Amino acid sequence: MAAPERQITPPSINPETAPFWEACNQRRLLLKRCNGCGESHYYPRTICPFCHSADTTWEEVKGEGKVYAFSVMLRAEVPFALAYVTLPENVSLLTNIVDCDPSSVAIGQEVKVVFKAAQNGQLVPMFAPVGAAGDRS
Repeated sequence: MAAPERQITPPSINPETAPFWEACNQRRLLLKRCNGCGESHYYPRTICPFCHSADTTWEEVKGEGKVYAFSVMLRAEVPFALAYVTLPENVSLLTNIVDCDPSSVAIGQEVKVVFKAAQNGQLVPMFAPVGAAGDRS
């Protein structure tokens, strides 16, 4: 018998974040980069959280990183791992680690972005261990 699949709640999309979610549907991960201070930031927003400049642009990134911290939600209907993943762009994303046994997640583990469909079909970026079944490298 196959294990039950976890249901993913659809994200709230607004005009400010729509390009991010459109890119996710194309299996591309975007971050915002500030043209004023040069810092990348996530969650995507128009105003830079570092210098408050509105001069920001979208930048596609590879979506490879390392687990910085994590917690395994064992009491959920379908257990899952919630983690902060740090990308080389010096951005940390709060995300899910998928396509593996949640108890196998480790700090420092190399992961790569994968996209999972929410209940409405919108693709959501999550991360899987490098070399996992869902890794489409």
